[in-house]
Amino acid sequence: MRGVAFFSGGKDGLYALHLAEKKGIVVPYLLTLKTTIGLSPHWENLEALKTLATAMGKEMLTFDMKEGSDALAEFIGSIGVDYLIAGDVYLEDHLRWVKLLAEKAGIKPLEPLWGRNTRELAEEMLEAGFKWAIIAVNKEKLGREWLGYIFRSVEDLEKFLEANPSVTPSGKQGSFTRSFWKLPSLKKGSASK
Repeated sequence: MRGVAFFSGGKDGLYALHLAEKKGIVVPYLLTLKTTIGLSPHWENLEALKTLATAMGKEMLTFDMKEGSDALAEFIGSIGVDYLIAGDVYLEDHLRWVKLLAEKAGIKPLEPLWGRNTRELAEEMLEAGFKWAIIAVNKEKLGREWLGYIFRSVEDLEKFLEANPSVTPSGKQGSFTRSFWKLPSLKKGSASK
């Protein structure tokens, strides 16, 4: 079984990739999207994403969404994979879009994080050796002083949540943007060691 994973450098997508590989799915491709609706985490750090993909031994594919979703589905269907992997936790519209893309591409969607409790999920990621940092904040929801805050352990997560009780552990609902910092291992050809 082979898959392609959406790739923005965010922790949720990378953890979804990690879980897919743990299930035995070979993921040779990471797919980064250039959106048509302004700044996108899938595109703003493109050089860093290329470096990360190379370190993981994966081929980074890019697609310009000005071509449309049907063209994206056709592209995904042409690369010889069985799964489209995404790291959605609870964004219904995106889940429906991923399912529709996969259906049009003739493959299966895989959303291993869907519906999970965000605190339990963040703790699981940290316990698996993942680390991430806050790279942008919504100043109406989170203070500027949290920029650069690194989640290295469950204790770091607890400290953050204690200081910010109205913010979700994942940064969802627009409070902050998190970026992948470290996988348990960056051995070529594997993101799951």
